[in-house]
Amino acid sequence: METVKGFQDFTGEEALKREKIRKVLIENFRLYGFEPAETPTIEYEEFMKKGNENDEVVSDIFRLKDRGKRELALRYEFTFQLRRIAKNKKLPYKRYQIGSVFRDEPVTSNRFREFTQCDIDVIGSGYKEDAEVLKITSRVLSELGIKFEIFVNSRRLLNELLDKNGIKDKEEVIKELDKLDKLTEKEVKDNLKKYKAEKLIDVLKKTDFTKFENYKDISELERYCKYFGVKIKFLPTLARGLSYYNGNIFEIKSKSMKETIVGGGSYLIDNIQSTGLSFGLDRLQKLANVEVYNVQCLIINIQQDKESFEFAEFLRENKIRTIILDKISKGLDYANMMKIPFVVFVGKEEIKNKKFKLKDMESGKEVLLKKEDIVKKII
Repeated sequence: METVKGFQDFTGEEALKREKIRKVLIENFRLYGFEPAETPTIEYEEFMKKGNENDEVVSDIFRLKDRGKRELALRYEFTFQLRRIAKNKKLPYKRYQIGSVFRDEPVTSNRFREFTQCDIDVIGSGYKEDAEVLKITSRVLSELGIKFEIFVNSRRLLNELLDKNGIKDKEEVIKELDKLDKLTEKEVKDNLKKYKAEKLIDVLKKTDFTKFENYKDISELERYCKYFGVKIKFLPTLARGLSYYNGNIFEIKSKSMKETIVGGGSYLIDNIQSTGLSFGLDRLQKLANVEVYNVQCLIINIQQDKESFEFAEFLRENKIRTIILDKISKGLDYANMMKIPFVVFVGKEEIKNKKFKLKDMESGKEVLLKKEDIVKKII
């Protein structure tokens, strides 16, 4: 039976890679003092839409009803749930969350209807926190072997320019600008004609923004990013579609993928200035250059059950993921197929000499080592 369109199964190497990416994310989130949070997958539709009713993404939510005929929906992101869980928290409240979100939108090679978001947010933030979340992004992507560029803009700066150019339908215009990574520039310009803003993209490219009052958002962000050793690029055409952004906005891109791999910005939660961003795990999975091994060592048991089981437990106590098979040819074939890096042979001679043959499956080299030395070699 096939999965529903836009939904996926993950097994084997794919699942292992996703687990590795989650581990890298969580380790870096915790390094900067973020604590975990979990929230319901299903919420009241009214709560989910509050304040964002006109955002295009809200029109893509999965709606449902329970037996009591209540209007419910699958969460489409995590940020709106912060309105509830951040109440009465000591500020700054720094939380991370990893889980599935759902959008009933067209499916492409890098867009799905269920996907995993990995969010960090700071409730009670300033420019320092804006720079800090970008530093975390830089650490994570570097650790995953992903080449990237960090692009930034300011909603306040963008609104200031729209006001100076007499553009009234600012929210609608920003939504059209946000489509620049989905449509061609000509298509976006054609869409902007109905708001008399078709020249906007050219204006954005030619304007000297340093003369604008709200350019301080960019200059202050650049100052703090230098302290963190993070390189950013000011991109005047960067918009981000959600209407709740009110300060700096960020998009992180890779030349290996058209779509944004990390995005976020500054916004208000119950009138408290906040900032955050979201990593797309499904896109990170496609770009990450990390080695993953499910099993690190295969023990081939040559009619020595007791000693093989004891050896396996010894390795597991040393945090080495281990399995046992009984036949040499079957074991070596299995190790090759499952990409298990090491094989240990446990037979009468090995037990008598207290040294065991360790085979490196990549190089093919074999050495005789004591149990303790095998641990050092594998780790």
